Amino acid sequence: QVQLVESGGGLVQAGGSLRLSCAASGGTFTSYRAAWFRQAPGKEREFVSSINWSGSSSNYADSVRGRFTISRDNVKKTVSLQMNRLKPEDTAVYYCAAGRNDDLRNTYNYWGQGTQVTVSS
Repeated sequence: QVQLVESGGGLVQAGGSLRLSCAASGGTFTSYRAAWFRQAPGKEREFVSSINWSGSSSNYADSVRGRFTISRDNVKKTVSLQMNRLKPEDTAVYYCAAGRNDDLRNTYNYWGQGTQVTVSS
């Protein structure tokens, strides 16, 4: 099974950019869809973006569409989230997640430990 480790979080001013990375190990990386979720203090975890195994298809939450871009490199076994025009409401712990392609319920069973993103106004 796959293990995930996020990096790239930090403190940035509103309007700035950050790039999150998720490094995968174990398992066959192309057997998994990948996604980013986030959880702000006092709020439930929410979906941010997902990408299929090949990188040919992606989805975004309405709140980030046009500002965030998800990508993956199946050779390097990484998934990235480029975040531009950041807003204070983007402040959260960001989690990388993976789910098997053959899971018809499209669940995500593998999670990283999370990386903090803080956007100051």
